Amino acid sequence: MSLYDIPLSTLTGEPAKLADYQGKALLIVNVASKCGLTPQYSGLERLQQRYAERGFSVLGFPCNQFMGQEPGSAEEIQTFCSTTYGVSFPLFEKLDVNGDDRHPLYAELTKTTDAEGTAGDVTWNFEKFLIAPDGTVADRFRPRTEPEADEVITAIEAQLPA
Repeated sequence: MSLYDIPLSTLTGEPAKLADYQGKALLIVNVASKCGLTPQYSGLERLQQRYAERGFSVLGFPCNQFMGQEPGSAEEIQTFCSTTYGVSFPLFEKLDVNGDDRHPLYAELTKTTDAEGTAGDVTWNFEKFLIAPDGTVADRFRPRTEPEADEVITAIEAQLPA
């Protein structure tokens, strides 16, 4: 199954697919509002602003699997992200990234290895997967890698379609 075919829902419950972003470079991130890494929202938003016009988008997927750090409702998550960090990039429904109820999107993403050659479970909030414009996974960055780290910027710029 192509990543583009996996059914998703927006944070407001509307049906969506990654195919809606076909032809763009995407940074898919499992996000949380009450995590020590939550300030990464600022860097993610700066990436969105910096590269959106060049065919790029961050896509945020709230996840409550890591110490219950995303307990809010869809409305609470949206309000927190927009008022605290000015998030303008798309947010999707809260989902599981690991375990028996792992969302099909993450079942595919977690097959990708990181810089050390390790695939498998998402290790914490704010793990990042870079998707090439053709829908393949181009790179994986572990949670502590800042959104604007040199390796992330270089990888994004290599995937920009425009």
